[in-house]
Amino acid sequence: MFAVVADGLEAGRVRCFLRYVARDGRWRKLGTEEANRFLAENYPEFLYFSPALAAYLHATPVEAIVRHHLPQPRLLQLLDEEPEDAVVADLQLLCRLLLEDGADLRYLGVTGSILLGLQRRDSDIDLVCYERAAFQQLRSRVQALIARNKFQALQDADWLEAFQRRACDLSLDEYIWHEQRKFNKAMVNQRKFDLSLVTPPRDQTGRTYTKLGKIVLEAEVLDDGYAFDYPAAYRLQHAEIEEAVSFTATYIGQAQTGERVKVSGLLEQDQFGVQRIVVGSDREALGEYIRVLR
Repeated sequence: MFAVVADGLEAGRVRCFLRYVARDGRWRKLGTEEANRFLAENYPEFLYFSPALAAYLHATPVEAIVRHHLPQPRLLQLLDEEPEDAVVADLQLLCRLLLEDGADLRYLGVTGSILLGLQRRDSDIDLVCYERAAFQQLRSRVQALIARNKFQALQDADWLEAFQRRACDLSLDEYIWHEQRKFNKAMVNQRKFDLSLVTPPRDQTGRTYTKLGKIVLEAEVLDDGYAFDYPAAYRLQHAEIEEAVSFTATYIGQAQTGERVKVSGLLEQDQFGVQRIVVGSDREALGEYIRVLR
C-alpha cells in the first residue's frame, strides 16, 4: 500500500511512497530506506525517474491500482460509528472539540494507519484538510484549544521522539522552536495528532527542472502563503533565486513573511531559466534545511 504524495498524474503514474507490505498475512509498515530497498529488489517497475522533478520516485501506473482509500469518507464513517478502539474514540473527541470551538470540518479527512484500519493502541491521528482557509482556521483553533487546556502542547519527550524520527539537520532546540509556532500538531487525551494541508498543485505549466548542484543562501521571505503546501514554497528576496521549496515535512510552515532564513539545498532551474532552491532531495534531507535566523 502506497501513500499518495502528489496531485495528478505524471506519464500515467501516481507519485506516491510505499508504506505497507503484506507479510505472513499481516500488513507491516516500512521505513524509508527499507521501502526503497524492497521495491528495488522485488518490484522495480514501481520505481520511476520523474523528468518533472529530475529525481527517482515511487510511482504506480494507474492500471495497477486496485483500491483507492479516501480520507474524507473514512472520517465521516468513523465519526458516525461507535468507536471500535481508543484511537477512534480519541479521533471522535478531537473532532468534537474542534467543532465545538467553531472549526469548519467539511474539508477534513483522516489518513495514515486509521484510514487503512491498521491503527495500533499507540497510533497517532493524522488529519488532512483540503481547503486553505479552513486549514488556517484549524491551526488557530488548535492554538486556542491548547491555551484553554482542551488540547495539550507536545512535551519535551514528545518533541525528542519526533526529532529523532525526522533525523533533520537542525539542533533539537532549533527544531522545537520552529515546530512550536506552527500549531499543526498537538495532543488530545495524551494522543498526538497532526494536521496537513492538501491542495491542487500551484504550477500547472508543466515545468521541468535541471539540478545545478548544492547551494547555501540567506534571504528574506517575501511571501509565506504556500508555506504549508506540499511542496512548501517560500518566495524569496534574492537577486537570482525566486523561491525555496521543501518536499520534506520538517520544513513545512518553517518560516514566515518578513523573516530572514538560511537555506541549504539543491539549486534547480526550469526550462524558462527560473531558479529555485529545493530542500528535501530525500525524505530526511540530511545536510539540507530551512532555518530562521533569529
